[in-house]
Amino acid sequence: MKRILITGMSGTGKTSVIRELLARGNEAHDLDTPEWSHWVPAAPGDDLTPGQGEDWVWQLDKVGALLSRSTPGPLFVSGCAENMVALLPKIDATILLSVPLATILARLAARTGGGYGHTEAERRKVAELVAAVEPLLRQSADFEIDTRQPVQATVDAIFRFMRAD
Repeated sequence: MKRILITGMSGTGKTSVIRELLARGNEAHDLDTPEWSHWVPAAPGDDLTPGQGEDWVWQLDKVGALLSRSTPGPLFVSGCAENMVALLPKIDATILLSVPLATILARLAARTGGGYGHTEAERRKVAELVAAVEPLLRQSADFEIDTRQPVQATVDAIFRFMRAD
């Protein structure tokens, strides 16, 4: 049973990939939702947070239990949180989704319904986080996919990686 983490910055396509994996009949969970994550006060001096004075983190007990469950096939989870490092030992492979910053900012600006990154201030924060956090994600990733392609092609690339692994 493989545990695959799909990570990346806001606007790289994590949610779209999870939806496509679900549509193909896979077990997949978007951890960047209130079911799996929540806001906590940021540590003093921590500027690498998505919210002013707050950080969006995984609920480690719930996500840990999810990753520990027995599943008949691969389990895909997606998300990016400062505390995700605590659960990396339960992950078999990490896939980084990436695109140039201009693409991220355009995608975030186009979001409807007030999702994260919809405001100019949030997009400025995302640009700061991309510069600081994405290189760290890249260092720990087993595979990286540029998502300037249709989501179906991105998911196909994930399965090619898994077959080669």
